[in-house]
Amino acid sequence: MASYQDPLDRIVAGNRVYAQHTTEQDPTAFVELSKGQAPEILWIGCADSRVPETTVCNCRPGDIFVHRNIANTVHADDLNAASVVEYAVAFLKVRKVVVCGHTKCGGAVASLGDADLGVTLNTWLHPVRELRRKHKTELERLLDDDARAVRVAELNVHQSLDVLKQHPAIKKAINERGLSLHGLIYDIGQGQLRLLEETSSKKSNGLWSPN
Repeated sequence: MASYQDPLDRIVAGNRVYAQHTTEQDPTAFVELSKGQAPEILWIGCADSRVPETTVCNCRPGDIFVHRNIANTVHADDLNAASVVEYAVAFLKVRKVVVCGHTKCGGAVASLGDADLGVTLNTWLHPVRELRRKHKTELERLLDDDARAVRVAELNVHQSLDVLKQHPAIKKAINERGLSLHGLIYDIGQGQLRLLEETSSKKSNGLWSPN
């Protein structure tokens, strides 16, 4: 008879194993975490379940401050992202801000066309679809949709970085203490991160406006 474990039961049981193993390896681990956090990196990534940043970067709890959403897209009017950025940069004083896209991204694939995904997703992915339209000639030269989706993911990372550079807290931290921003692509099939080169793209239109 096949055994079946409820997914919620599975994660609760898994937490017990994690807590026990962590305590066995370092009895003070949770005590130290309870004292506060001092991450050096703000990671803005995709909500895709295959890209858990702490795991793929071989980091520990407390190392990375995280914001994730569909297709790691940063909108200038997104209060959620704006608040995460403000807290990480102005109060936690992170040294690096990373935007990480990935291969096989559902949002990037969906942005290759204009299928109706529902009001919310249509609105959310609109800037990514606009990127596809803007770079239509370049994308059409690529061999297949997999390659086109990866390129859209790269372009989306660069666009999100451009938007982030307009955030007041980021602009101040760049000028005052050398905060730097970086783009990454995670290859799900290889399990490896790739650093994107800086681009000379123009700044996004307008200032960050979370209201």
